[in-house]
Amino acid sequence: MRVADLMITPPIAVLPTATVRQAARRMDEEAVGCVLVAEDATLHGVLTDRDLVVRALAPGADPETPVFEFMSAPAVTVDVTDDLETAYRVLRRTGVRRLPVLDGARLVGLLAVDDLFLDVLQRLSDLLGPLSFSALREGSAGPGPAAHPDPLGSTP
Repeated sequence: MRVADLMITPPIAVLPTATVRQAARRMDEEAVGCVLVAEDATLHGVLTDRDLVVRALAPGADPETPVFEFMSAPAVTVDVTDDLETAYRVLRRTGVRRLPVLDGARLVGLLAVDDLFLDVLQRLSDLLGPLSFSALREGSAGPGPAAHPDPLGSTP
């Protein structure tokens, strides 16, 4: 499976000149924990809700400050043609939770660790579903209570 199969597209992005307030509002409107900082499909960085709190809000920055002052750059990225194993390795190696997806140098999507969790859970469910059904079927075909007499000879 490829990164392209799970990435979120289009990515939620703001311009580098957008203000902290505008970025926070955009995150709220889109119900996301980060925005990509990009211009003309060129990625400049990533701004997370944590960046807003730790780098901007906590030190008392002006909410009208441009996001490029608080974004994480350069961003850790994956390519749209990478397989998911590559994305897992990048996430483990770097500790980031979100990976902008590039097609060459052009921003095309976002892959979040949450997307990978959902994929893993779906695959596990797909695997366990038939096994669970099989176990239930085998359990109901087995001997009933009458086939296991009470060793003490008492009646229920």
